[in-house]
Amino acid sequence: MDNDNHKTTADKLVYMANQIATFFHTQPKDEAVEGVSNHINLFWESRMRTQLFIILEKEDNGLDPLVIEAAAHIRKPGSVPA
Repeated sequence: MDNDNHKTTADKLVYMANQIATFFHTQPKDEAVEGVSNHINLFWESRMRTQLFIILEKEDNGLDPLVIEAAAHIRKPGSVPA
């Protein structure tokens, strides 16, 4: 039986965000933070970003520290792009 069928949407988003962070960990810190936030801003729908901000509010959210740091640069849905 496929274990992915039992994961919540939040679990899947944490997994995806952490996969992005894993890719960027090989780069210098500033570039990695920018890379994670740029990727999420470009490729995640507003619903996904909304859910990510909800996940970020939880203390033990399972997110890679690089995702947490990049969150300050991720556009909140409904905000005007800089």
